[in-house]
Amino acid sequence: MTFPLPIVLLPIVLFCKGDTLMFTEMFTDLKSASRLLLEAKLAPVQGTRFQPTGFPDLGAAEYRLPDGTVMLLVESPQSVANRLEATIWDTANKTVVKELQGIPYVEVYDQSGDFLTNSLLEAHRLNSNYILESKDDSFLNILKQELEIAPDKPLKFECFAKLLVKYDLNCLLHGLFLAKSEIAGGRYKMPRALSGFIEAHGVEKVVSGGVKLDRINAKGDAEQGAGNIPYHRVEYTAREIKAYFSLDLAQIYGYSLGDDVENLLIAIALWKIQKFLENGLRLRTACDLEVVALNVKKPAGFELPSIEVLSEALPKLIETAQPAFANPAITKVTYIPKPKKKKGNGATGNAPDTEAVEG
Repeated sequence: MTFPLPIVLLPIVLFCKGDTLMFTEMFTDLKSASRLLLEAKLAPVQGTRFQPTGFPDLGAAEYRLPDGTVMLLVESPQSVANRLEATIWDTANKTVVKELQGIPYVEVYDQSGDFLTNSLLEAHRLNSNYILESKDDSFLNILKQELEIAPDKPLKFECFAKLLVKYDLNCLLHGLFLAKSEIAGGRYKMPRALSGFIEAHGVEKVVSGGVKLDRINAKGDAEQGAGNIPYHRVEYTAREIKAYFSLDLAQIYGYSLGDDVENLLIAIALWKIQKFLENGLRLRTACDLEVVALNVKKPAGFELPSIEVLSEALPKLIETAQPAFANPAITKVTYIPKPKKKKGNGATGNAPDTEAVEG
């Protein structure tokens, strides 16, 4: 004899079933696409002005289209990568956000046992000097063994991708360069699958200024920071501001990681984009933006799940992909500084990459 479900449970059951079907259809639809391209139209939260990213030796990155339209790079791909990565870290509680609990990464402790950093926070990710340039070479040895590097044979990039899924799958989205010469001569490079940037169309400069006041001595030595010091600043207005995001699906599928891992990587990428657009658009003090419209450019007809739907689905997707992760998922290492090498002693170190943090 069967009993009808209690009325109070019915909406929950229907929601879970609909959610699963929606995700199954979404992942199936994306299988035939090579890239997912999104565009978000942005506008200042208040007023009309905004402040772009600035480079110490260049200032604001202005450029012109062939028709003479003045353009502006508001946020570079390097900076957007940093901001997307930051979405999954809960700074207050020093852990991964609850939606992504269970994903693999490497934690670093000092010799006193205090938490120092991890591969999610480091600019070079798993190639961090705190992970690979330590007297504790346990993780370096893991890389050497599991990459199955053989002399005079091609590198196994499928093996590299599976290793990243095991120890820090975020490297598959944001890229990794294992720069150490002792790991296949520094030839292991994983390009970004997820990238983004923000640019403004038809910009005009807004020049203003102010005075730094010295309440004690208005004529103090300016070279020492004293006295009243007038300054100028340049902000911008724009006909249009847009954020662009690209997820290279062909790259993700090309590693043959299996549906469970591929679906998880796609869901994490979409969650990061939605989270950044929801909470991360206060880029600087004078650059506070909001989303006016969000459109999918490719593939046609694809419907981007909301952050609520993605948040609901991620724990289950993580659980399903868990067999591909290290056990336990968090690999712990100790950072023990090495003595400095003398010049000309063959020091290798980490090669610089393009992940400079911009303010």
